Amino acid sequence: MSETKRIAKQLEKTFSGPAWHGPAVEQVLHGVTAELAARPSPAGIHSIWQIVEHMTFWEAAVRRWIAGDRTRPPDEASWPAVNDTSEAAWQATRRQLADTNQALIADVAQLDDVRLSERILDDMPSLYAILHGVVQHNLYHAGQIALLKKIAAHSSRGNA
Repeated sequence: MSETKRIAKQLEKTFSGPAWHGPAVEQVLHGVTAELAARPSPAGIHSIWQIVEHMTFWEAAVRRWIAGDRTRPPDEASWPAVNDTSEAAWQATRRQLADTNQALIADVAQLDDVRLSERILDDMPSLYAILHGVVQHNLYHAGQIALLKKIAAHSSRGNA
């Protein structure tokens, strides 16, 4: 199996499972309602919804880089405001993340291994490091979402 196909498989496992570390992104998002997704974190930093939008943003950016775009999006653009907090908007946000992830997996699986040493921008690591970074990014944010769900469940039992 080529290295790009192995990376694509890791992207798939961290998103859909089974992942050996614990719940994959889709598993941790299971049961998250729009109300819970929009709820501010205890420190008021980012909601689950914003985290999902952030993950989608960076997976889409990596897809553009693979396709040849050589622009760096501003970091502040990766945390968009959530204006429509309806259940329909939340389900659309989740679908967008899933669709972007599936498209990224397909893009990576089609790459030739020789491209992995390519640098997107002079001050960025190789495509190999960026793709592994997406895997790590998914796991990091899945952990955050899991913690926010636990905090919300704990708070709803009156234990806050």
